[in-house]
Amino acid sequence: MPSVRPETVSHVRAIRRDLHQHPELGYQEMRTRGIVERELTDLGVAYVGGVGQTGVVGYLPASAPSPETKTVALRADMDALPIAEETGLPYASVHPGVMHACGHDGHTAILLGTVRELVGRDRPNHTILLFQPAEEGGAGGKALTDAGALRGEIIGTPVDAVFGLHGNPHIAAGSVRTRPGTLMASAAQFRVAVHGKGAHAAAPHTGIDPIVVASHIVTALQTVASRNVDPLESVVVTIGQFHAGVAHNVIPERADLHGTVRTLNEATERIALPRIEALVRDVAQAFGARAEISWSDNPYPATINDAVLADHVLATAAATLGADRSALEPVPVMGGEDFSFYGREKPACFYWLGLLPPGTESLPNLHAPRFDFNDEALEPGIAMMLALATSPLPNRPA
Repeated sequence: MPSVRPETVSHVRAIRRDLHQHPELGYQEMRTRGIVERELTDLGVAYVGGVGQTGVVGYLPASAPSPETKTVALRADMDALPIAEETGLPYASVHPGVMHACGHDGHTAILLGTVRELVGRDRPNHTILLFQPAEEGGAGGKALTDAGALRGEIIGTPVDAVFGLHGNPHIAAGSVRTRPGTLMASAAQFRVAVHGKGAHAAAPHTGIDPIVVASHIVTALQTVASRNVDPLESVVVTIGQFHAGVAHNVIPERADLHGTVRTLNEATERIALPRIEALVRDVAQAFGARAEISWSDNPYPATINDAVLADHVLATAAATLGADRSALEPVPVMGGEDFSFYGREKPACFYWLGLLPPGTESLPNLHAPRFDFNDEALEPGIAMMLALATSPLPNRPA
């Protein structure tokens, strides 16, 4: 792999643990932004702060630019999750109810380490550094693309290719996996308000029980996958929150559901979303109740990798980390990612970076209260991004 200096790894490991100890939710990453800006300033790297509210976009020009020079963008997300940490680590979160349960502290540290290694090296490509806010539901990727980060409106040079990584606790540490085409699902959030009629628990006939109605809606929504979408296609409808009532002996006026729908292509999404709306409305009506559904402002599209860049990532991983550490991801996953917004604007490739230590059967899942990014993945993560930043982009078929 490209030589990564031990002092770089040591430096960003300390940063990673500091970020883990001081997590910030989406669009609140002011301390994190300050650390990124401090590091870029110390390295003499040009940047613009406050992009997409709390994002930072940096720029390292090619060593000997020419009209043929390409521009590569590298992305790291910076936000944490509203989860109470249970790791018991010395550097566990000091903010109750907020933690880095998805490894964005590691992603940010890897990109900062990549910058440290790029400074002073020969750079055949221009490099754009995307330190992005609010991946966890806030569509920070869309905020950066809307601000023109890929079109050259922030730094002045348009991007030719975008790369991003995500730590994966289920594959071997330091290995890379990706695939051409769809890697991750779209994700649209919705909320349902079921309006019934309150009553005493002893006299249910005098009311309209929104809990019963909402329960039937939850069950009916599962038919979107089982009876409305082609069995060979993928769709997942999940209700993650169900809120109703304040007393054990009172039928409430209202029940609220929060959920997501995920698909792997737009054709399936065009079937699923209207069907969800119809089921919510009509099931409620059948019980004499009324239901309203509202959707998130920025649903995430499917993450679709450019085929040429996916092959390039796998070849780069084999050359950088070893042939045994580069593998084709066999199937897409139903998780969502706002890296998808970059791929809608420019050729892009997202890839998994393994976190599972040798001899370890499993790690806590992403978004689990005991998750922690494996620091042993920092060096291969930096080496991989460094290689992508300094390798010639592949030619495209005529």
